[in-house]
Order: sequence, then structure tokens, then C-alpha cells
Amino acid sequence: MSPSAGARILVVDDEPAIRRAVRTNLHAHGFDVETAETAAEALERFEHLRPDLIVLDLNLPEPTGLDVIRHVRERGSTPIIVLSVRDAERDKVAALDLGADDYVTKPFGADELLARIRVALRHLARPPRGADSVFRTGDLRVDLERREVTSGGRPVRLTPTEYELLKAFIAHPDRVLTDRMLLQQVWGADYGDESHYLHVYVARLRKKVEDDPQRPRYLITEPGVGYRLLLADE
Repeated sequence: MSPSAGARILVVDDEPAIRRAVRTNLHAHGFDVETAETAAEALERFEHLRPDLIVLDLNLPEPTGLDVIRHVRERGSTPIIVLSVRDAERDKVAALDLGADDYVTKPFGADELLARIRVALRHLARPPRGADSVFRTGDLRVDLERREVTSGGRPVRLTPTEYELLKAFIAHPDRVLTDRMLLQQVWGADYGDESHYLHVYVARLRKKVEDDPQRPRYLITEPGVGYRLLLADE
């Protein structure tokens, strides 16, 4: 059985047409769907239903979608996929920094939203990374215990900072990571605005692990937001 079968999803949006459309589409694909119109209603249903995943509009009246993310993250790791209006990059970055797992930009396609939901639920069903010290995606292999990296079977020599950056991506595969999140994980809590550091090191990392750094297969740029380590097919 697919890990998404029967999963309970809470859809939060103040637009009735969007709530209906998302609910109908998800229900048709076998999901158990509940909806909420406001942040207050969403928090009440979250506490009562404990959904497997939340699809959340940021543009809610007070309290906002960001308040919902903050509340949910205080209580656990329930996956949150944000719905964001076009060009609202600042809001998307804020949501991801607070702990949202992914975002879909409005207007959005139903197939894209379904794909993002399936990815998030697969991660939820997957054993913890600590259970396996070897990370693989496509031709990229990282032995975290031995600190060995290979790409296409060839050894890859990384500097300590490049290796720490790769580890930060591996800890959150297929999740959008903002510049600030990566800077603080790799360089420390005092960093956050030095995006030029990050861009230089991502470029170096791509040259070492990608077959074509100009058309990366693994380290994908999310314009205006950050980066994602894409889980590629074998």
C-alpha cells in the first residue's frame, strides 16, 4: 500500500472555491480531507484531528498562516505545505524559516500539489536517516560514517565546509531550505544575511558532485527562496 493511502490532510484556506477544489481533488485520490477557513479554526482542528499533513494558505486574516506554522512546530513535525500568492517571496522565506516543509505558489496545478504531498508523506513514512549511515540519490553516494562521497562511482574530495553544507542538504532531502537556514546550520547562528558565502559554496559543491553544474540534477535552486536537494531516480 502506498504510504499516502488514507492519509488525513487538513486544508486551510480562506477562499471557499480553493478549499472545495483541493478537497475534491485530494478526496478523489484516496485522502481523508478536513478543511478550515481561519487560523483559529485550523489550530482547533489540528489539536483535535492530529492530521498527517497540513496544506496551509499563508494569506489568512489574524492570526496568520505563519502563526499556524509556529504553533504546529511547537508541538511536532507534522509536514506543512504552504500555499503562497505569486511573487510573495518574503512570505515564503519566512514560512520556510519557521519550519514549513515545502511551498506551492498560487495559482497552482492540482498535479503539482499532489506530487508535493506524496513526497512529504513518503518522508514521513521513511525510517529515520540515522538508521542508515549511507545516503544515496541517483549516482551520488555519501557514507556519513566514513565521510566518503562518490559521484558516478568516482571519489569526490570535499573541503570541511563543503562537506558540512552537503550534510545540511542530506538532513532535509527534497525540502526547500532557505539561505538563512543553510547559513545558520553550516556557518553558525550569527550568520543569516551573508548569502554570497552560500552561493559560492553551492557553486563549488555542484562542480564536484554534478555531471553538469550548469544544469544540476541534485542541488536545485528555488529562485528567490533557497535550494533543494532533489531525490533523483536511480
